[in-house]
Amino acid sequence: MIITDTHTHLYSDAFTEDRRSMIQRAIDLGVSRFFIPAIDSSYTEAMLQLEADFPKNVFLMTGLHPTSVKENYLEELAHVEDLLSKRSFSAIGEIGIDLYWDTSTLDIQQRAFKHQIQLAKKYKLPIVIHCREAFDEIFDVLEEEKSEDMYGIFHCFTGNLEQAKRAISFNMKLGIGGVVTFKNGKIDQFLNQIDLEHLVLETDSPYLAPAPFRGKRNESAYIIKVLEKLSELYNLPQEKIAEITTQNSKDVFNI
Repeated sequence: MIITDTHTHLYSDAFTEDRRSMIQRAIDLGVSRFFIPAIDSSYTEAMLQLEADFPKNVFLMTGLHPTSVKENYLEELAHVEDLLSKRSFSAIGEIGIDLYWDTSTLDIQQRAFKHQIQLAKKYKLPIVIHCREAFDEIFDVLEEEKSEDMYGIFHCFTGNLEQAKRAISFNMKLGIGGVVTFKNGKIDQFLNQIDLEHLVLETDSPYLAPAPFRGKRNESAYIIKVLEKLSELYNLPQEKIAEITTQNSKDVFNI
């Protein structure tokens, strides 16, 4: 059984003490593909080292996270463009809009989001979207940029059924992680109305650990709990869920 974690911050300081053993735990459970989202230039070196340490398992993205869109965002975008000119990446991500932490940067978040979508089109790459309290704003940008060559993943999807269908209409897969196991997560109430071909698995580790680990450090091995929940919701064997979602990830990342 091959399982793909489409979104995991394995370079995080949260794993400083046990990074190698933590990754090995996941590999031992069949999680053999890890897609690594970027945040900003301060993490680039650590991401490149992670790839060097696990070249068969780790696939890097590049991009500017919306919460890192500050006064120097043009410099950060230039860093992303410089990286793209020098080597290949699996996606542009995570990018998007976050209005939970700071609403004052909405304008430059929108500009950075649009610019990075255009970069993804230029380099024929998928986008991986971060959306927090910003569904309408995200959809507005996607509507403006909509085209056949725009596609990717709506990371950590937490919306309702209507929003799920709208995200899918923009050629996006839905990234399903620990939230699906939460008692108040709500997406478990309608998710089985979405065809499995539109879903990929993720952890967003070290964040959003699934039940029964909620509130603790998340890690890629815990994706098994997400797999178990989807198996229950869709009434399909875990192996089948893993097979379909891994193929979906291959369709997105072309890896």
